[in-house]
This record gives sequence, structure tokens and C-alpha cells, in this order.
Amino acid sequence: MAEKLTKYDPAEDLASDQAIATFMAEAFQTNDVAYISHALGVVARAKGMAQIAGQTGLSREQLYRSFSEKGNPTLKTTLAVMKALGIELTAKTPSAA
Repeated sequence: MAEKLTKYDPAEDLASDQAIATFMAEAFQTNDVAYISHALGVVARAKGMAQIAGQTGLSREQLYRSFSEKGNPTLKTTLAVMKALGIELTAKTPSAA
């Protein structure tokens, strides 16, 4: 008999602020814009898309669309979601190797 597999949703494993911070730090290290955007969407789902929508003034549908696999959120949307999630974007010079 064939085993029934379910689709893995990483949002289910992001139950703590530390888990979210680690997840996002790893996403930022990829320097892959699409992956970072996707990761923000995963974190937003973990926190509750309705809650994030309320905090940002954006609709849930707009957030789901923006942070979907084919989404392309604006910087304004990205920063608003990051602020609602408590994620800060900072700049620093690269450390010497």
C-alpha cells in the first residue's frame, strides 16, 4: 500500500521569535530576492496573515499574492510586513575576511 504524504509547511515550525529570527537570517544569507520574499510570506503565515494585514493596512489577498511563489512585493510592502513582524533591516559593512 502506498504511503500518503502531506505537504510540508515551514510556517508550522515557526512558533517562537528565535525560530523566526533564525529562519529569516538564513533567508537573508542566500541573497536570493525571491527566496527572501517567500520566507517573509512564510513568517507572515506563521504569525497570522489576518493579523499582519490589520497591522499593515493591506488586504490578506494582497499579502498572499505579493509573497506567493510568483509574487513580487514592493519595497514599501516588504518593509511594512517586516515592521509588523518585528523584523528590522539594518545595513553594515562586510567584515574583513
